[in-house]
Amino acid sequence: MPKKTIEVNGINIRLQNQGKSEDYVSITDLAKCVGEPAHLVRNWMRRRQTLRFMGIWESINNPNFIRLNYEELLYKSGENTFELIPGNWIKHTNAIGLESHLVREGGIFAHRDLALNFCYWLSPEFQLFLIEEFQRLKGKESKEIDFEWNVKRLMSKANYHIHTQAVRQHLIPPKLQNTKTEGMYMAGEADMINLALFGKTAKEWKKENLSLKGNMRDAASPEQLLVLSNLQSLNAKLLKWGCDKEQRLQILNESAIEEMSVLISVASMKKLKKKKRLAAKK
Repeated sequence: MPKKTIEVNGINIRLQNQGKSEDYVSITDLAKCVGEPAHLVRNWMRRRQTLRFMGIWESINNPNFIRLNYEELLYKSGENTFELIPGNWIKHTNAIGLESHLVREGGIFAHRDLALNFCYWLSPEFQLFLIEEFQRLKGKESKEIDFEWNVKRLMSKANYHIHTQAVRQHLIPPKLQNTKTEGMYMAGEADMINLALFGKTAKEWKKENLSLKGNMRDAASPEQLLVLSNLQSLNAKLLKWGCDKEQRLQILNESAIEEMSVLISVASMKKLKKKKRLAAKK
């Protein structure tokens, strides 16, 4: 199957295309930016949060996913001695989100949604570099590349499903699920995240920007979209922990400020390095 390589912050990352919208990333290569790949992948997979994320992704995208075996692994993940490697995950659950290639120069490839989750666990800054490279590839794809790396689609959906499931499980009464009222709960949670990150609701933004097409998230910067995705994951945790809306808004806002500060600093450093390289060539 087609493979390509991109360079992200000095690290070569292999990409693998399995058909339209089915793009996989070598998380073995991603792990090399931090340490020993096999050890890091195992540590990521043994986390209960990772297992939940992969289970939700498989439930949505894989009709042959063996959910009973997944729930057994999820139960065992609470034990200190619990370990999980990609090959066992694939074998026991019939998962498709990960692929294990044991041949020379193989490694572990993950669907882009899972790869972004792994990358954020490794390093939020490196995740931004990776997404920016995807965005660059998107600009070239019509001439050189078959991959569909739409940065806004990637970032907005990265933690969307796990967030909506948490809202449904911990906030919406069972009798209101799958009704029109459920949509009001979902919209309310989305606007709370908008307030934490942008300082305004979607309706307020639209009123201020009548001439612009789309919504506030369509107009957001890559850094804002990355933080937005991370806030969805954080809000899912807070809902599980039983935090009320006021507490969640405060925590989400503090997290948004902290993450944006880091990402803006990283972006500024990149621009400075680029200017120095250009100046050196003159």
